[in-house]
Formats: sequence, structure tokens, C-alpha cells
Amino acid sequence: ELRGVHYAVDDKVVLDGLDLGIRRGEVTAIMGPSGTGKTTLLRLITGQIQADAGQVVVDGVDVAKLKRRDLYALRRRMGMLFQNGALLTDVDVFENVAFPLREHARLPEPLVRTLVLTKLHAVGLRGASHLMPRQLSGGMARRVALARAIVMDPDILIYDEPFAGLDPISMGVVMRLIRSLNDALGISSIVVTHDVQEISQIADVSYILSE
Repeated sequence: ELRGVHYAVDDKVVLDGLDLGIRRGEVTAIMGPSGTGKTTLLRLITGQIQADAGQVVVDGVDVAKLKRRDLYALRRRMGMLFQNGALLTDVDVFENVAFPLREHARLPEPLVRTLVLTKLHAVGLRGASHLMPRQLSGGMARRVALARAIVMDPDILIYDEPFAGLDPISMGVVMRLIRSLNDALGISSIVVTHDVQEISQIADVSYILSE
């Protein structure tokens, strides 16, 4: 929940008293033209930046008041799908999805394998684990990035322009995955997008940021 949030960069006001609620278990869309503060909003929620005034509250906790260790713990509960997928180009699909597990958890290799293949199966790509990113279509790469975003079983899943650059068929696949994963995993999804028609088909709540 954002309560009366103000944020400015070099005297340029980005957010001016923003109130916004994101409910547990729902898909929340955040839309608006470029430069209206959508990415700023995501950075506030993840604690990368702090509001000049107002509160950003996640699960009843004011993000700005968290110590560094607690902030990192909060971020581990969040999955993030970046605009371009941001896959590591020099390792295969399996290792891309396994990356957060290897960074944040010391797990036996059989468990890592099970978790990675389960998440790849959830996005329809179990058979692609040994492919390299350069061998993937745009839609497949986006789904691999989605598998990586859910491999730590997050409570909150954040999508930054998940449909950018995708053909209509791939866009439809990713759109249905956003909805089905949200419901199957019982998570809260935040989708920042320009694609009004697509996201309005699956979002429970839509916000438009403008001026």
C-alpha cells in the first residue's frame, strides 16, 4: 500500500501524493504514459529508493524503516520479471532459473534440479533446460525469465513491461501465465505495462498514472 507518496528528482515531481492499494492474491495493473513514475513506483516497493514523503507499506511494514538485512529479506520474497527478460547469456536455461537458488539458498543439487524443472514445467518449457538463451525465441526467453522469477516461491511477483517486443501469440501465452501462476501460487502480482487491452483482460484492479 502506498499512502500519500511524494517523490521528486532534481525538483521534478514524479509522484505527488499517490495513494494506491495492492491486494493479496490479485493481479494489479499499473498503466500510464512513459515518464509518469511507473518504474519509480516499483523501485519504491522494492526499497531501492525512498519516498520524500508518505509511506510505502508491504505486509504492514514501512519499507523505509527496514534495516538493510530486513530489506534484503523482504526482497527475497519478491520475484521480478524485467522488461527484456535479462537472462544470463553464457549459461543455459537450467542455470538461469537456478541462479537465485544458488545465490540465496544452500540446497542439495537434487532439490535444485527438482525446483528448477518444476518451475520450467509451470511455464511450459521443461524440455528446454539445456538450451542457451541465444537459441530461444523472444516469447520463450520471457517464459524462462518468469520461471526464474518464481523459483524462490515469492509472495509478490513484479512484472516490468512483460509484453514488450512480443508477437501477439507469445503475448497471449505470457498473459495467461501471469493469471494462472498468480492463482495457482496464491501470490500478488503487480504488472506495469503500456498494453492496456491485454492486461485489462486478466487484471483484478487497474491503476492509471497520469499527471
